[in-house]
Amino acid sequence: MTNVINWFEIPAVDFTRAMRFYAEVLEVTMEEMPSPDGKMKYGNFPYKQDGSVVSGGIVQREGFLPTMEGPIIYLNGGDDLSEPLSRVEAAGGRIVMPKTPIETMFMAEFIDTEGNRMRLHSMN
Repeated sequence: MTNVINWFEIPAVDFTRAMRFYAEVLEVTMEEMPSPDGKMKYGNFPYKQDGSVVSGGIVQREGFLPTMEGPIIYLNGGDDLSEPLSRVEAAGGRIVMPKTPIETMFMAEFIDTEGNRMRLHSMN
């Protein structure tokens, strides 16, 4: 086992808004995937078919509710999390913990446009 986390899903109330938020903050291209049963909207973060990169998706579906309680996902902040963090508020999110050192790394916490508590992580 290379990674403990294999895939993650972030709940969304407004799918389009959530996709735009993460695309802007992380400067990535989000890919909307068709729903086999037509009962959800699903968007993927960049990933590799071979599973060598941990990734996830944005989900709008009955029973998927955004929360500030429960598990926290640490998203890759790149070389310096200050860069994606600087885009959080302009994209509609709210910073609740600024860039903070943890041992030899850094983290920051934000609330996304849907009400999910998330963190960014980087070595610088």
